[in-house]
Amino acid sequence: MQQVSIQPRQRRGTTRALLYGAGLVILLGVSACAAGSGENAAATGTFDPQSGRFAPCPDSPNCVSTQATDAEHGIEPYTFTGSAAAAKSVLLAAIDAMPRSKIVAETDDYLHVEFRSRIFRFVDDVEFFIDDAGKTVQFRSASRLGYSDMGVNRKRMEEIRAKFNAQ
Repeated sequence: MQQVSIQPRQRRGTTRALLYGAGLVILLGVSACAAGSGENAAATGTFDPQSGRFAPCPDSPNCVSTQATDAEHGIEPYTFTGSAAAAKSVLLAAIDAMPRSKIVAETDDYLHVEFRSRIFRFVDDVEFFIDDAGKTVQFRSASRLGYSDMGVNRKRMEEIRAKFNAQ
């Protein structure tokens, strides 16, 4: 009878590839869950039409509001001289020119818009109140998830301001 020598196969490369693959699947799964979790957040808005006030910004730096009094969250409202209807029309055109925007609620003097980030599709909620008496557009822009937005909300609102003022 002939003896056969059995040698263990080289599995190091295969094991490493499987571990990297599993890690990638886990990373993508966590990213998808994080991005999707903003989807289920309540999108009812924070504006109280009785008082004309938005909810205050949280302590986190991912929110700006024309009604905030601190420097981190405060931002100036947009101003207009014509009618509120004309201002709303200009505002809608400015929003329509922005990428990944979706109007989710609209009345004569109020808009609630969702903006999604390019890569992870995180949702930011932006609310506008067109104050005809004060000839201003009050707004609040806040990220649904996370702590810091790296200034994205403030930059977006200034970009909309530039488009609003250009028309």
